[in-house]
Amino acid sequence: MTALAEQLGLSALVLAHGWVLALLPLPWLLRLLLPVWRDRRWALRFPALRRLAADAARPLPPDPTRRLWQHCLSAAAWLLLLLALAAPQRLEPPVTRQSSGRDLMLALDLSGSMETQDFTTPAGTRESRLSAAQAVLRDFIARRPADRIGVIVFGSAAFVLAPFSDDHDTLLELLAEVQPRLAGPQTMIGEAIGLAAQSFEKAEAQGRLLILLTDGNDTGSKVPPLRAAQIAAGLGIRIYAVSMGDPAAVGEAALDIPGLEAIAAAAGGRHFHATDAASLAGIYAEIDRIEPQRFASQVAQPRAPLFHWPLAGFALLAMAALLATAMRREVRHG
Repeated sequence: MTALAEQLGLSALVLAHGWVLALLPLPWLLRLLLPVWRDRRWALRFPALRRLAADAARPLPPDPTRRLWQHCLSAAAWLLLLLALAAPQRLEPPVTRQSSGRDLMLALDLSGSMETQDFTTPAGTRESRLSAAQAVLRDFIARRPADRIGVIVFGSAAFVLAPFSDDHDTLLELLAEVQPRLAGPQTMIGEAIGLAAQSFEKAEAQGRLLILLTDGNDTGSKVPPLRAAQIAAGLGIRIYAVSMGDPAAVGEAALDIPGLEAIAAAAGGRHFHATDAASLAGIYAEIDRIEPQRFASQVAQPRAPLFHWPLAGFALLAMAALLATAMRREVRHG
């Protein structure tokens, strides 16, 4: 039976409201249970009616073929109406849609020290730390078209430069416009991690990744960076901390490498340190290898409604029944 249904194309047909077909015997049940309708009317007594009836020709008995045809027509019309109400549908071939399986947040330090021109390019020239970071982030974003990516910039405060989005072109345009000290001269690492955690709370993807890039140490966040990292880890966020600059620097420009290592360890990630543009590019290539793109597959099966076909059949049968009734009355009274 299954093979026959597939050959006839019936295996792809379903009824959205199949329970409606349980109403199929309703007219016959009503005919059995309800009393016959008799229309009471006033009549005129005529004494000679019996004599006239005896003299008149006896009426012909009802034609059983015609009654059978009427019952079949009514049953077919009722069945088609129920089929229309049951909402028949044809199952179309499944459609698979792949979407992002990860939300990735890039946190970029814009403190005053990011304008220091101590990074050597492959060509041997000097560029600022921020310029080197922008070039590496551009390439990193271009290699991850399947991820929803957002950007946070931080200095004396943290701000969402771009929320999670698949529109990477707009994100790259915004990233190209940032300048050192845009968010203030200081380095609030804890504020950046806390803002990222808030952004991830509204995210739907299961994969949650934060890549924090900084060239300094925390200068007074309300929430200590390690505590913020622990909160983020509780939300399923993995953190990779990337430091850049001179590890031997002192004062406000000093790097807190042990603190960054603790942040990464608390959130299940790793810490990396870059001393030039080539090593920075290699770090993001390594993260790209460690954290491959994720894809979430969503399978949907479209349904094409077919209720109009049985409804059209019911309308045609109803019109045919009305036309036949009108013709019989015309012949009877003609």
